[in-house]
Amino acid sequence: MEIKELENKAKEIRKGIIEQVYSAASGHPGGALSIADIMAVLYFDELNIDENNPNWENRDRLILSKGHASTALYASLAERGYFPKEDLKEFRNIESKLQGHPNMNDVPGVDMSTGSLGQGLSVSNGIAIAGKMDNKTYRVYCILGDGEIEEGQIWEAAMASSKYKLDNLCVIVDNNNLQIDGTIEEVMSSYPIDEKFKSFGFNVITIDGNDINQIKTAFSQAKSVKDKPTCIVAKTIKGKGVPFMENKAEWHGKAPNQEQYEEAMKAVIGDVLF
Repeated sequence: MEIKELENKAKEIRKGIIEQVYSAASGHPGGALSIADIMAVLYFDELNIDENNPNWENRDRLILSKGHASTALYASLAERGYFPKEDLKEFRNIESKLQGHPNMNDVPGVDMSTGSLGQGLSVSNGIAIAGKMDNKTYRVYCILGDGEIEEGQIWEAAMASSKYKLDNLCVIVDNNNLQIDGTIEEVMSSYPIDEKFKSFGFNVITIDGNDINQIKTAFSQAKSVKDKPTCIVAKTIKGKGVPFMENKAEWHGKAPNQEQYEEAMKAVIGDVLF
């Protein structure tokens, strides 16, 4: 897809995120909005997938390790056609398949049930190793939060990614610099993220994670690397696209009221200037 088309897809994904958290009166909009541009490139430019055959064995896999950002995943899947967009309004309803954390048993297109932070890279390693053992050409993409990488299991998994030379694995760190209790530095600094992943044997690419062109270029570069995994450190803005949510930790896990919902939707759609 062209850049403008992908920007429009990111806009649709952001609309879906806001719709979900407003409808449920709960959710995690900040860290979902920050990865909307990444999700747009993945689902409409990068991933080799088939919405008509969600369990296709040769598909690329996406593991959303920061599972609380499920609204970004659901909005992307709905936009791609895995299920009707109307279902997004049932987010977190007790009868809905779209719960607060993704469930691979219930939602078509979800490759791994996630939510307990720190586990996604280990799972991604296993899928990537299986692909190599079976001589499959699929790639594995794992989205981590910058707060999530405070978990020790991430670094144990990173050692394994490097040891097994998983060049079919691409890790994306959503570096929006905020988590539920404040900035990364204030809580438990994981900086310098790029140098840490380099020291664990990764090819590292640092980008503006809200710039579609940079995202596309980074994924292209990652595919050319042999005998080592790639980590894309994506510097993003928490709450990106909704000015009153941007760079505010309070929007990590809070839903907008009706007035805020209307303001957020207008901002994303672009009907008003802020």
